[in-house]
Amino acid sequence: MPPAPPAREERPDAVPARRFWAVRRVPAGLVALILLGATGLLLYDVAAVRAGHSAMQWRRDLADDLATTPLDNAWVQAGAALAVLLGVWLLVLAATPGLRAVLPMRRRHADVRAGLDRDAVALILRDRAMEVSGVQSARVKARRRRVAVRAVSHFRELDEVRADLDTVVATGIEELGLARPPAATVRVTRPPKKG
Repeated sequence: MPPAPPAREERPDAVPARRFWAVRRVPAGLVALILLGATGLLLYDVAAVRAGHSAMQWRRDLADDLATTPLDNAWVQAGAALAVLLGVWLLVLAATPGLRAVLPMRRRHADVRAGLDRDAVALILRDRAMEVSGVQSARVKARRRRVAVRAVSHFRELDEVRADLDTVVATGIEELGLARPPAATVRVTRPPKKG
């Protein structure tokens, strides 16, 4: 029996890397609990009325208020605006990925997905920046589209340190294997003078 051909590695461009979706358990749970309570109470009251009992007082008051309150009332408009804002918020939560802190990595296989936390990206790049000769301290902020590196150099020319940092940060971003590598901005300053 001939040996099986080696598994073909897919090109990174062949499989698109999309952002990770958040589970959003808390908003979904809150909406489910509120809807469950409201519909359960209403269903109980409707069943009680069908069984020959009178409707609950809150339902009679609500029906009277809805029948007599004009639509241009400030409370009615505020309630409607709140319901619209809540609905739009829930639609945005349902239609957007969330998990902005996880940066997707390039995909080499269709069934494997990986991502890096932005804090981990910042920490890796900060460690790389600290290896540059002349850098006394470095702070890195990683966002989805941009990485900002601020370094303090206590010796060497600032332009030389900045050029080395540009190279090190660009190489570090490339080696991270992110699907959409962020652009880097590097700033180098001298430490504040004591005195």
